[in-house]
Amino acid sequence: MLAVSNGAAPPKRAEVISREFLGTPYGAHTLVGSASKPEQLVVELSNVDCFTYADYVEALKRAGNRDEFISALIDVRYKDGVVGFANRKHFFTDWAAATPAVATDITTSLSTNAIQVQKNLNQKDSGGVYLPGLPVVPRTVSYIPSAQFDIGVVSGLRTGDYIGAYSGDGGLDVTHVGIFVDTPDGPVLRNASSLPGDNKVVDTPLFDYVRTVPGVVVLRPVQ
Repeated sequence: MLAVSNGAAPPKRAEVISREFLGTPYGAHTLVGSASKPEQLVVELSNVDCFTYADYVEALKRAGNRDEFISALIDVRYKDGVVGFANRKHFFTDWAAATPAVATDITTSLSTNAIQVQKNLNQKDSGGVYLPGLPVVPRTVSYIPSAQFDIGVVSGLRTGDYIGAYSGDGGLDVTHVGIFVDTPDGPVLRNASSLPGDNKVVDTPLFDYVRTVPGVVVLRPVQ
């Protein structure tokens, strides 16, 4: 377990824990389970993708020992504390939509320029579904367009907030997720990057990153 006091403020815990993963290799498809294959509770801290990285950081924040971490990971990753493919929180905004919520969607509170879009998550614009065996989920997704993402928005963020890269596809909410960290050198997106030049957990200058995506969705953890 990482050495960070549960008594520390959430932003401090988020910064310390997420920093421990810097340099961790990027690893895709580490989770096991599908509509036809039984779900397994995977704990793979040595290889992470952007979503599992967020899972592990959030679960570690809530834990003081290994047993607490496993319990927290189940609560963060799955609905109703049930390990199963159908119960996995496959979409970023599931963290805010599920009960109890892992995080609160604060996107619209950060900017008057936030846009709300009606989506059918899991239903590809090109036809078919992203995750066979799972239902299509109607959901309103709010995002701040990149052109309106400025220092005023950043002033409303705090270390440990989760930032998702908004997807233009009606079947996805975001395409990438990272953790906002306010560093002495400026704001960064701490993220498990699959870019060829990275292929690991890195700190990407936040404004540089936001310019590469259509917009952002911001979730603030409840703990």
